[in-house]
Amino acid sequence: MKIRSIETKRLRLPTREGPRTPARRPSWARDAEVANPMSHYPKYKRHRSSWQPKWDTVHVKITAEDGTWGLGQTSYGRPVAAIIEDHFAPMLVGENCFAIEKLWDMMFRMSKPYGSTGLTTCAMSAVDLALWDLAGKIQDRPVYELIGGPAHDKLFAYATGNDTDWQIELGFKGVKLACPYGPADGLRGLGQNEQLVSRTRKLVGDSVEIMLDCYMAFDVDYTIRLAQRLRSYRLKWIEEFLIPEDIEGHAAVRRAVNWVSLASGEHLFTRWPFQQLIERRALDILQPDIFWVGGLSECIKICHMASAVGLQVILHGGGNSPYGLHLSYAMPNTPWVEYFIGSPPGVPLEEQKWLPGSAIPKDSHIVPNDGPGFGLGIAEDWLVPYS
Repeated sequence: MKIRSIETKRLRLPTREGPRTPARRPSWARDAEVANPMSHYPKYKRHRSSWQPKWDTVHVKITAEDGTWGLGQTSYGRPVAAIIEDHFAPMLVGENCFAIEKLWDMMFRMSKPYGSTGLTTCAMSAVDLALWDLAGKIQDRPVYELIGGPAHDKLFAYATGNDTDWQIELGFKGVKLACPYGPADGLRGLGQNEQLVSRTRKLVGDSVEIMLDCYMAFDVDYTIRLAQRLRSYRLKWIEEFLIPEDIEGHAAVRRAVNWVSLASGEHLFTRWPFQQLIERRALDILQPDIFWVGGLSECIKICHMASAVGLQVILHGGGNSPYGLHLSYAMPNTPWVEYFIGSPPGVPLEEQKWLPGSAIPKDSHIVPNDGPGFGLGIAEDWLVPYS
């Protein structure tokens, strides 16, 4: 069956009531300082929103000859939509909609003149996810069945965010902290980071895992020094401590730090940089983002590469969307998923605004829906033209 059309869309969800339960306090995400790559510049140090682009989510609708349609999504707005509308869509219309590997390879190769990573890979991700959703709908099967079937009865879900007390009340047995300070804050920042981890360990006790997300803010020296100071708190892993391009820096940290797992990958594009990190044994846990790395097809390859050397894959934000859950449910070396919580403490997760088809963790575990494709439950009239 051939592709009839490829369109970029915006999703307009129907209006629904807001949370019925009053919040106890504002979310940590409203005002917390988080270390980031721009922390060196005082004007942009405190909030990522002060320097990140205001591009919104792009959805891609792919329709087959029989009228069945699949939906994918990615980030970064107009630039990504232009790549899809101006280049990918005209080239892929008329191709076999089940030839997903071929179509991925075509996008990768046709984008060579302007670069196949970054924004381009985000565009590829949205198209790839739409193709998998379409394939599942045509066959009336969930995507996780198409890629191997369930490898788990349920997935362990950990919570990301600094409202740890609320996350523990929700039943999470793993919490990931956003690290507030980096090299620009000197010794004072090192001490403040340690105090945050120390308070968290005292709060959660010994039966809850703690991770630390550093969002590309550190250098090699700072990472090693912080890891040394945090050794006694028994972190599960330290995450994304360097800019993603610094492959040798990751290897240097690995040589110096052998008492805590190292994780990264959400800002790596395609499988090739993951291969370099695997060859250097620089990471213990690989964290691609299914919306940015190249879609489901590329995540499957990364999982297989990691499996061959005994490494785990834990998707960035994998528990917050049906896309990530279906991949994680089907791969044997994806035992955990991340569940980001930016909503105010006290408001049940069920009362938040979620994408239809999304699952909500219970007692730190989660399973995907079993609807056809990714089971999104999105009506066609909720989609409007992007441009």
